[in-house]
Parts: sequence; structure tokens; C-alpha cells
Amino acid sequence: MKFKRLRNKLILKLLGAIAVSLLASYLVLFLNALSFKYLYDNQILDEQSVFAFNLLYLVMLSISILVFIIVFLILIRKKVTYLKVISDSVNSIANGKLGLTIKAEGKDELTHLAENINFMSKELENKFESERQIEAAKNELITNVSHDLRTPLTSIIGYLDLLRNKQYQNELELNNYLETTYAKSQRLNSLINELFEYTRLSSSDVKLNLVPVNLSALLGQMIGEYIPIFEKNNMRVQQSLSEEHVEILIDIEKMVRVYENILMNAIKYSEKPSIVKANLDIQSTYAEFRLSNQTEKPEVQDVNQLFERFLVGEKARSEREGTGLGLAISKRIVELHGGHIRAEYNDGWLTIIIKFPI
Repeated sequence: MKFKRLRNKLILKLLGAIAVSLLASYLVLFLNALSFKYLYDNQILDEQSVFAFNLLYLVMLSISILVFIIVFLILIRKKVTYLKVISDSVNSIANGKLGLTIKAEGKDELTHLAENINFMSKELENKFESERQIEAAKNELITNVSHDLRTPLTSIIGYLDLLRNKQYQNELELNNYLETTYAKSQRLNSLINELFEYTRLSSSDVKLNLVPVNLSALLGQMIGEYIPIFEKNNMRVQQSLSEEHVEILIDIEKMVRVYENILMNAIKYSEKPSIVKANLDIQSTYAEFRLSNQTEKPEVQDVNQLFERFLVGEKARSEREGTGLGLAISKRIVELHGGHIRAEYNDGWLTIIIKFPI
């Protein structure tokens, strides 16, 4: 009902302008009639002066019509000016000036129209900005993929060429070439698989198979499975997991991928021997998991850049063959669950923090 009243305000204002203009023109006609009566009473006009009377009446009627038009234009001048502003603004938006807004004046249909145009302008600006970012990200992705795929592929081709031309001294060197070629092909396969996974998760129609899971039990089980691997790498795990039974909705397969990724990163990039700390804190509205490991400061200005695509240090590229997609995939999975993942570095400790709403 309120919107309907708002929608009729402009019509009422126009009708009001017409009424006032008519009233002004009738007032002029009334004054004309009094003038005629005065002239007739004083015998300035008589029944013989028909032509003069008609001519004078026509002039007075014209004046009344002119008064009507002038008063009407004065009353609607602001609305006409505002309508021109709206028209010019729409033309500017159509010519590419996205994000342009119109100052809201009054509370009638024109104001409502201006507000809708402002909303449309902002939405178009956001949409085009998003498309520009997607295009830039796509170009960056293609560049990084080309570089990262070319490196192992060049090595594979080089070693295969050596093997094809029998350019090896003995069977030991032959086996070394074969092992290196196999390792490079596995690296290539891993990168392609992670690239497909990241692309799939970046799609707008990705779906999660959400089921209620006791997070404390899940993390306890996963860390327990990784303890032998930590010990093999001369590392010790300190656990502090809340025993409170709190269920959260997650896609188990995808979240296991996230926890496995950060656990493996802790193993790969930690100093050895060292300690890894795992902590789960349950609050009334969220569950926060922290995994801290001792390591050198990452080769980035902000440790949260580690979650960007293909961002791994030169040392990781050369020594550990990192793909640079693991943490980016983890971040995407956590965000799909409505959670948040971030990193902190303090006094030689790198901490990955995953926070989920309960």
C-alpha cells in the first residue's frame, strides 16, 4: 500500500499543477468579466460594439490560456529539470560511465526511478569489474600454467631424447634417467590434476555433499594417522583438541583434502627436528583449528599470499617441486563451506588457521 501511495505521488503533483494553473486562468477570466461589466455599465461598450467586444474577449481568453501555460510550467519546472538530469545520467551510463549515481530528490516516482537507476549502475559496475578480474585471473592462470607445465615437460623430453639416442654410459645411468623421467611425469600429472581440481572448484555451480561431522573426532583421527609420518621426519606433534562433541556440516571428502594438505605442508616445510602444534578451539558460534610448525619466514611480504594460485617460493619450486595450487584449493574449499582460512607468522612459527561457523 505504501509503494502504491508513492507511485501515485507524481500523478497527484501533476494534477495539482493543472488545478492551480486552471484556477489562475479562471481568475484571469473572472477579472476579464468584471472588466467587461465595468465597460458596459459605463457605456464604453454597447450592443453595437460586437466586433470590438469579440476582439477584446479573444485577447483576454488568450491571456488566460497563456497564464495557464506559464503557471503550469513554473510548477513542473523542477520535475522537468530532474527528468532531464535522469535522462542525461542514463545516457552517460549507456556510454560506459558505470557507477554513476543520481541525487535523489523528493519521494515520488522520479525519485524511485533514480534509485533504481543508481542500483542498476552500481550492479553493472560491479559486474564489469568482476568480469575484468576474472579475465585478468584467467590470463594469469594461463601464464602460470604454461610456465609450470613447460618446466617438467621440457625435462621429460630432454631425458627421453637421451634415452632414445642411447646417450648413457651404463645401466645405472639408464636407470637414473628413467627414474628422473618418471618423477618429472608424476610432477606433471600432479600439476594437471590440481589444475583441473582448482578449475572445477572455481565454477559457480560446484556442489557440496554436506553431512554433520564431529570435527574434534575427525581431526583426532587424521592427526593420529599422520603421527608415524611426522615421526619418520623427526618431528613431534603436540595436540590440544577440544573433546566437546560439536557437529558441523561439511563435505568430508573435500575437507579431508584441506587438512591433509596443511599437514603435508607442515611436514615438507618445517625445520627438522621440530615440533608441530595442533589446536582445536570450540566456541559458541565457531570452531577454530590451528596448525603451527617451525619454519623459515616464507618468501612473501604477507603470509596470506601463500593462498594465491601458483605462489610458492623459488626454493619450494626447485627443491620440493611445489605446485602452488594446494593452498589455493584449500582456501576455495573452506570458503565454499562458509568458513575462513588465514596464515600467521610469528617468531619462527607459521600458523594456518581454519575457522568454521557452528
